[in-house]
Amino acid sequence: MTEQIAGIPLFHGLTAKHYDELAMIVIDQVVPRGQMIFSQGDDAAGLYLVVSGRVKIFKLSPEGKEQILHLFGAGEPIGEVAVFAGGKFPANAQAMEESRLFFFPRPAFIDLIRKYPSVAMNMLAVLSLRLRKFSSLIEDLSLKEVPGRLAAHLLYLAEGNRAAAEVELEVSKNQLASLLGTIPETLSRILARMARDGFIQLSGQRRIRILNRKGLEELASGEKRLA
Repeated sequence: MTEQIAGIPLFHGLTAKHYDELAMIVIDQVVPRGQMIFSQGDDAAGLYLVVSGRVKIFKLSPEGKEQILHLFGAGEPIGEVAVFAGGKFPANAQAMEESRLFFFPRPAFIDLIRKYPSVAMNMLAVLSLRLRKFSSLIEDLSLKEVPGRLAAHLLYLAEGNRAAAEVELEVSKNQLASLLGTIPETLSRILARMARDGFIQLSGQRRIRILNRKGLEELASGEKRLA
């Protein structure tokens, strides 16, 4: 288990002794697909780290509409803000597939941070990145139309690949619609229009080939709109 803990970015730079201490306080959990990990308003009892699988963080409107806030995969922490601040979890967490999680109870983890400030520094780096991503999400939802949000998401998935990259959606189209703040019917229409106009090529349920990266960039920035 210490080797797996050492491979988690949050704990990079610690010594073997530190990993042994973390292994003594961790609770290893396997969560079936669809099971809730915590619900909004639950006591923030500790920090979760995704070892394998995928977890979604979401909120529900009074009418029951789901808005996905984050999608977390292997190596990513969940609930770190609530662990620092105490109090309640501000959103819901659910396993999207069978997931293995490491759970660190809050009192023991806080003691560890006091002893080893490098863990806190790593957490600050994670939080800074999360804040930038969340700011981008708020900007997209408030200022961009749905085609621009979708174009930005496809470019994010293709980041670092060649111009004609093929990307695979990490979630179902229903879940992607929730992530982008729209409904599945609207998302399907926009995907079809993007394919018709030569921006992308659809291949199966989740594979998309980017044919016009510059055009997607213009959609994402608001310079261009779908016809």
